[in-house]
Amino acid sequence: MKEMKGKTVISVVLFCAGSVIAIAQQKQMSLKDCMEYAVSNSTKMRIRKADTDDARLDRRSAILQAFTPSIEGGVYAYYNFGRTIDPQTNTYVNTTSFHNSYSLSAGISLFNGFEAVNNMKISRTSLNMGISEEQQAEADICLATMEAYYNAVYYSLLSDSCEEQFRTAQESLILVKKQEQLGMKGYADVVQSESDMAKRQLDYTNARNAKTDALTTLQDLMFWPLDSTLSIVTDINAEYLFDSQDDVDGIVEYAKTNNPSVRIALGAMENAKLQLNTAKWQTLPSLSLYGGWSTTYFSYPGGNISTRPFRDQFSNNGGEYVQLSLSIPIYSRLSRLSNIYKRRNAYNRYNAEYNQKLRDIEAEVRRAVQDRDGASDAFLQAERYAEVQAEAYKLSRKQYEQGLISPIEYQTATNQYLSSKADMMNALFKFYIKRGVVEYYSGVRYLDQ
Repeated sequence: MKEMKGKTVISVVLFCAGSVIAIAQQKQMSLKDCMEYAVSNSTKMRIRKADTDDARLDRRSAILQAFTPSIEGGVYAYYNFGRTIDPQTNTYVNTTSFHNSYSLSAGISLFNGFEAVNNMKISRTSLNMGISEEQQAEADICLATMEAYYNAVYYSLLSDSCEEQFRTAQESLILVKKQEQLGMKGYADVVQSESDMAKRQLDYTNARNAKTDALTTLQDLMFWPLDSTLSIVTDINAEYLFDSQDDVDGIVEYAKTNNPSVRIALGAMENAKLQLNTAKWQTLPSLSLYGGWSTTYFSYPGGNISTRPFRDQFSNNGGEYVQLSLSIPIYSRLSRLSNIYKRRNAYNRYNAEYNQKLRDIEAEVRRAVQDRDGASDAFLQAERYAEVQAEAYKLSRKQYEQGLISPIEYQTATNQYLSSKADMMNALFKFYIKRGVVEYYSGVRYLDQ
């Protein structure tokens, strides 16, 4: 009996756990949830983060290279077997000797054409560029996810609407058949109703397939497991439009200064300028300081020659040195001059790309504002048209049920009603996307909208 109770408890626990997992999997994801999931799971973001980490390491290396010396230590030991010259008798003797040496050296560049200083500046700019590239990647992922999300919502709502019309067509066919039996409708009306129902079923099937394809595209962008179901929020209403009195010039100036793509282009131009300055300074002499210490120990194992102990030799044989090195470039087959020309060309190229990026950003911002305003006007008109068509559809349906209009007229009214609803949803989602782009250029991240 106790064993049966234990099995029952375990079964209940497993059932509850499975229910919790199922509920979690069935959670509907909003647009923000989808964008956050896409950003956190994107391989593109992982690559950018790795590049930024490399830039941080380069920054650290540049600082250490500029302010700290390079230090090296060395030790070696060797045995010498066979014949050698006795320095006292100047004759060959057979002997075995052991030699051991220790050294420690350090060096630092005092002046190398400000290369170390410029490398520090370049590494700092490269790190900022890496952060901007992360932000740019995040924005690209969010915008693509937003477009795919609204596309999936559009086809989901369209599928629901087509399904509703298909069910209505089925009911209308049943009604027409009853009216035929009562002599109120003819066989031609029944055939027309069957044709209308088949058309509604085809529309429903196409919309359902488009919905599946749109959800698959969204799953792919989000890196959502393709073998699991993605449920999204489709209850979206036009609760907020906007007051279209934005300072377009202010948005343009903000985007020119703070947009990640502009900062990336600016950083590339600044680095090219620093590399050009470094190339020019490389024509000057370089000055370096070195210092070191070394000592040796030797002995003759198995021989009759006595040597001092290791401690004494280690102390007595020690020596230090200080070296100041001045390197003057005289002739290097014009490599330095060629490098200057190449760096100047690179700077001019990045400068042109930066100016082009500023031009592109201004055009994109102004186009985005115009598209948003146009999408808003289109939605308001589509909404009004959909309201009129909805009322016309209700009247046409009543007239059709009463036999006042033909099936063809009713089908035309139904098609216009469905088309108006689709146009209204399309205009609304297009407006949301355009509004999000304008807010992004205004400084609001997609994830914060």
